[in-house]
Amino acid sequence: MSEQQRGGFPRRDDDGRITYLTDLFGIILAGLVIGVLILVLFDWVVVLLGLDTFGRANGWLAVILPAWLFVEEFRAWERGPARIAAALVAAVVGIAAGLLVAGLVGELPSLASGALAAAVFSLSYALVWFVGVRWLTRRIG
Repeated sequence: MSEQQRGGFPRRDDDGRITYLTDLFGIILAGLVIGVLILVLFDWVVVLLGLDTFGRANGWLAVILPAWLFVEEFRAWERGPARIAAALVAAVVGIAAGLLVAGLVGELPSLASGALAAAVFSLSYALVWFVGVRWLTRRIG
C-alpha cells in the first residue's frame, strides 16, 4: 500500500518511516506540548499538596514522547552503519544544543529551562537524523 493510499498523519512509506520532515516536526512538537502540559499538571498537584513551589519539575522530561518517536524511526530503518551513524551524530548535536540552551536560560525555573532545552534537543535531533540517515543510506548503500 503506498503512502498516498494510506493517508493519515504522519505520512509514512511502506517501511513505516516518516517521509516528510514537516510531519516529523509536527509530531515532535505535539509530543513536547503534551509532555509539558503533563509536567505543569504534575507540578501544580505538588504545589496544591504543599510539597514544593511551582516550576521545580524537570522540564527535560518533556522529551519522553519525542524520544519514543526517535526510537520508532530508528527501528524502521534497515540495520546497518547508516542508521547508527546518523543516530549518534544526531544525539551529539541534539544534546549539545539542548545543554547550550539550558545554560543560556538557566535563570528560568527548571520546568521552563528544561522544556526549552528538550524542544531544542528534539528539533535538532530530528533535523540531523532525517537528513543524515537518508544521505548516509544513499552514500553507504
